[in-house]
Amino acid sequence: MIILPLDWFPLNKPSAGDYFHMAYNIITPFLLLKLIERSPTTLPRSAVYLSIITFVMGTSIHLVGDSVNHRLILSGYQNHLSVRENPIIKDLKPTSLIDSFELLYYYDEHLGHSMWYLVTEGQIFVLYLFTFFAMAATVMRQKRLGYTLDSNGRFLLYNFIITLGLVVVWVAYLWNDNVLRKKYPSIIYVPEPWSYYTLHIKSS
Repeated sequence: MIILPLDWFPLNKPSAGDYFHMAYNIITPFLLLKLIERSPTTLPRSAVYLSIITFVMGTSIHLVGDSVNHRLILSGYQNHLSVRENPIIKDLKPTSLIDSFELLYYYDEHLGHSMWYLVTEGQIFVLYLFTFFAMAATVMRQKRLGYTLDSNGRFLLYNFIITLGLVVVWVAYLWNDNVLRKKYPSIIYVPEPWSYYTLHIKSS
């Protein structure tokens, strides 16, 4: 979106970012399947299929939600506010339209993200932590049995460690931001990058 801004494209047609997102939805599950094929031990085939189908469905929901959300931002939508607090939303008539936008937000930010495990989202960061600690425990157990990680395993583990470090820095930087604290009141506080963008970058 920085190289090819959204406002270069008709708002009722996919943008360059949307096409890249579509490519991601195809390429990533394909690569995951190829990696699973190379593994000497795998999950049952049905579990693999269900996981990939869930992943594709989640990324597809997220594609639609993000595509609409990006266009709303051009119209003045502020991601650091809730749907009902947004100036361009709360004056909609009939008011039942607000419920439709809240449903879109739910599909995008909650259901869609949960189905494809995006890390920098407060509502599913617990799932990421659980996965990370389960992975670390498995690695330590396998090490005691004399097994070591191959290059794919090391890449995945180091990726999770670096990601956790970056998220900790992100949260520490925004720890005292009262506006974002209000938007993300849960025990685990991980503000979304888009909320930071509309609050601190776009407004300036």
